[in-house]
Amino acid sequence: MTESEIKELVAKQRDYFCSGKTLPLKFRKIQLKKLYSWIKENQEEIHSALKTDLGKSGFEAFMCETGLVLSEISYMLKKLKKFASCHRVKTPLAQFHSKSYKKPSPKGTVLIMSPWNYPFMLSIEPLVDCLAAGNTAIVKPSAYSPATGEVVEKLISECFPPEYVSTVKGGRAENTSLLKEKFDHIFFTGSQAVGKEVMKAAGENLTPVTLELGGKSPCLVLKDANLSLAARRIVFGKFLNCGQTCVTPDFIYCQEEIKAALLEKIKEEIIRQFGKEPLNNPDYGKIINQKHFIRLLGLIDRENIFTGGRAKEETLQIEPTVLDNQDFDSPAMKEEIFGPILPVLTFKEEEDALKKLIKLPHPLAFYIFTGKRNKAEKFLSRVGFGGGCINDTVIHIATSEMGFGGFGESGMGAYHGKEGFLTFSHLKSIVDKKTWIDLPMRYQPYKKLNGKIVRFFLK
Repeated sequence: MTESEIKELVAKQRDYFCSGKTLPLKFRKIQLKKLYSWIKENQEEIHSALKTDLGKSGFEAFMCETGLVLSEISYMLKKLKKFASCHRVKTPLAQFHSKSYKKPSPKGTVLIMSPWNYPFMLSIEPLVDCLAAGNTAIVKPSAYSPATGEVVEKLISECFPPEYVSTVKGGRAENTSLLKEKFDHIFFTGSQAVGKEVMKAAGENLTPVTLELGGKSPCLVLKDANLSLAARRIVFGKFLNCGQTCVTPDFIYCQEEIKAALLEKIKEEIIRQFGKEPLNNPDYGKIINQKHFIRLLGLIDRENIFTGGRAKEETLQIEPTVLDNQDFDSPAMKEEIFGPILPVLTFKEEEDALKKLIKLPHPLAFYIFTGKRNKAEKFLSRVGFGGGCINDTVIHIATSEMGFGGFGESGMGAYHGKEGFLTFSHLKSIVDKKTWIDLPMRYQPYKKLNGKIVRFFLK
């Protein structure tokens, strides 16, 4: 799509929003139901596209993509009336007699820029929240996942008119053209580097942004943890989607005395979950493209591979790989890995770990495995991160009851459920002042007012 075509599309969407057609709750619910029905009826096509782009099995595609979107739609349909209702608040006595309330209103025309690692879910789930809030939207899928991008375009074109919801496919040129336009909100999921560019472009138009980024999410394992269960849940979270997950455990940080036992249990779990030959497992996915495949191979410290390390270039696959004897200066610790490589670092005392984690850039997620609730609370309270789990990994994102997002280096803003509705809404503060009485104290001349009366009403 050319720059002029994008400009025209944004203008049409703005006109459609200004017409007021997206405001009624009945209209919004109809659109969400269309979306739900299309996804249900076309799950096989969606899953096939995800298999093409990322090698995802049908079960993983449902568990991590279509199933989550369907759940979000169901939640929004159930809660929409409540979320969209005005919320009454107290009124100061000085404003007697008035009614004060907060009124959720849609922001307008929204740009949703999605990544390639969960290309369906991270395109459509924010769209669900956006439409529930009453906006129009342009969705920009990643060029790195073209098969899923085609399905997203087909879904949107068959469910909605382009002046309401539309798709813009393409690469850097299309991204640049879109970011030149004036939107009422930009929702971006992706890398920190691109997130900075999005925020810079949004600043030219003072456009509010939601940035869902990433970072090196730590997985802390204390000596009192259930190591067998920790290994099972770490292996699940780390190698889901071949490690190409923004909230995957990026590295293990464990106490020295349990490292050997934990490594053995992780090795056992990799075999249990993926088999002795993961590269021959039809349910084991692949790296998104050659560029990232080569980048990941460069992060593997060949001299310190505990298990894994083999790769198959023709299928862009890398075995679940665990690296021993790593430290914060190791190659795999210099950047977000975003692949099936798991460095293991150690510490002696809990206070040493706490001091180190506090100083790291804020990650999107933090995981702690311990048998002591007070220890978990100590780390959760003092370490900065977006969200996380105690004695599990990644599952905190799979609910509409809690917002999902980062802060600092891992992003800003949140979505899912009510948080998502509020992200795409503006809360207008309204005072409804009655006309049958008008207290005189705010009007001049002030010298006639009794100071005690003024102080009473200002309490």
